[in-house]
Amino acid sequence: MIYKVDEGFLISEYNPFAKIAYDNSWIIFCLTDSEDYHTMNGGIIKSAYTLRVSRRCPQWRMSVMDFIGFNESRNKNIVLSISDEDLKEAENFYGQHSFDDKYLRDYEPEFLIHSTTRENWESIKKDYCLKSWNILKRERPDWEHSPIGKQLGDPDDFSNYIMFSSGSISGEIVVLSKQKGSVTMQDVCYKPGVRLYFDARKIAKHGLLVRDGCHLKVKDTLPLSPYLTWVGDWKSAGLASNVSTPKEFTVAANEKFNELFNAKVKTTF
Repeated sequence: MIYKVDEGFLISEYNPFAKIAYDNSWIIFCLTDSEDYHTMNGGIIKSAYTLRVSRRCPQWRMSVMDFIGFNESRNKNIVLSISDEDLKEAENFYGQHSFDDKYLRDYEPEFLIHSTTRENWESIKKDYCLKSWNILKRERPDWEHSPIGKQLGDPDDFSNYIMFSSGSISGEIVVLSKQKGSVTMQDVCYKPGVRLYFDARKIAKHGLLVRDGCHLKVKDTLPLSPYLTWVGDWKSAGLASNVSTPKEFTVAANEKFNELFNAKVKTTF
């Protein structure tokens, strides 16, 4: 169900619609005028997971509609903090699109990147596929106690999906945080694992690509073939040592991938 509210909705522990505290069945979208970000997401302690999107984000119209479509498909209770005029504009702009369009949109990256540790890569090769955190937890009793995203307020069902970046440092921050045992946003030394570069066009064509308003992801599993294009580790990226920083490894791996495949993966921080 969608609960439409005006812009500036005050997010707190108290849920004014259910008259009790929020639970995982609720999710919030806020359209803002922020100059500090295009998108910002995460949970607030004892509140609902919230996606904030600024009008300065060129794709804000697509974002709000993908958010609605994706979360309606999961039977979420959706709180929309957006004006009637902006919602109507987004609906008209979105047209016949769907959050699981089976093609790449003109603004979407041609390659998606998933970062993982060296140890996990060895397991991935044996499985011939990527698996979501929840599947790995069911299959492996010794798997991690909880996903690192839990510390950022991610809902439990986020772990049903494999998350990707389009060239950013974000995946390496996850690897770094796992090594440190807590979320670490600083660009400090760590041991890089691997960056896996996937063909996004093929993933979309085969109906596997999911858009939730902020992320590009795949549910449950993704076979390595025919989607995996390149595996970047510290050696293949051209680094001199297996000790690096997330920024250094991201830049080196993206540059090497672009060189080898005449691609245009954009490094963002």
